[in-house]
Amino acid sequence: MSTRAESYLVGLIGDGVMPSLTPPMHERAAQVHGLHYLYRPIDLTELNLPASDIGELLQAGAKLGFNAFNVTHPCKQLVLDHLDDISPTARAIGAVNTVVIQDGKFIGHNTDASGFIRGLNDGLPGVAKRKVLQLGAGGAGAAVAYALLQDGTEELHIVDLDEDRVEHRVRELRKHFPHAAIHAATPQQVPQLLGQVDGLLNATPIGMHHHPGLPLDLAALEERHWVADCIYRPVDTELIVAARDLGCQVLDGGYMAVGQAVDAFEIITGIRPETQQVRSHLLELLDKGL
Repeated sequence: MSTRAESYLVGLIGDGVMPSLTPPMHERAAQVHGLHYLYRPIDLTELNLPASDIGELLQAGAKLGFNAFNVTHPCKQLVLDHLDDISPTARAIGAVNTVVIQDGKFIGHNTDASGFIRGLNDGLPGVAKRKVLQLGAGGAGAAVAYALLQDGTEELHIVDLDEDRVEHRVRELRKHFPHAAIHAATPQQVPQLLGQVDGLLNATPIGMHHHPGLPLDLAALEERHWVADCIYRPVDTELIVAARDLGCQVLDGGYMAVGQAVDAFEIITGIRPETQQVRSHLLELLDKGL
C-alpha cells in the first residue's frame, strides 16, 4: 500500500476485541515512523452484531475511508466470501486476518502464519523443528501448522478434542505439503508422541485468563523439548512457566502477537517496524496490566 497516504484509519473486527493490545502496538509503531495512524476496535459483542455481518462492515468501512482491517475470531473464515483477492498463503490456510482496501477492492492476507514463524526463528533460533507436536486445530492452529510445514517441519502431529476438525485440518495440510508426515492424534497419545518430537506448540485457548490451566499432562515433557505458546495474555502461561522451570527452551505468545502485528503494519503502510521495539512496547503494556 502506498506510504504517501496523509493518514491511516484501521480497524479490528471480532468478538471481545475491546481489550486487544493490537491497536496500541500499531499506533506506537506509526508514531515512531511519523505516520498519522488511528486504529479502532470494532467489537461485535459490544455492538451486538453477528459475525455474518463481516461483509457489510467491510463495505461500510470502505465508504467511511478505512484503509484496512485486522480480522479476528470468529470472522477469519467468514471474511473469505467478501474479498476480491486473497494472498496465496491466506488461501492455503483458509483464513484471513488482514484486509487492505485498495482502489475499492478488498485484499486478504494472513500474518498469523508469517508472524508465528518469524517469532519462532527470532525467539528460538536454531532449534530442531523436524518433528513437532501441536495442540489445537482451530483458527490459530491452522496458521501455525502451515507455518511450521512451510518452514521445514517434516513430521507434524496435531491433537484436538474435535476429531472432525483435526481430521479436516490434516487433510487440507496434506494437499499443500504432500511430502510431509501429517497426522491427527488424540489427547491419550500425547505422552507417547512427546517421546518422538523435538518441540511442543500450544494453539489451544487453554492458558488464557478466561481459560486457565495446562493444555496437557506435563509428565512426559523433557528438558530437551522446546515449548511454544500462541497465548500472550498472560505472556507467562502456566505451560510456559512449567516448561521453563523444567529447563526447556520456551517461546511465549508475545512473539507471535508481535510478528503478526509487524507483518500487518508493513502490508498496510509499506513500512516495516523494528520487531524488538514493538515487542518491548507489548511487554510494557502487559506489565501495566492492560
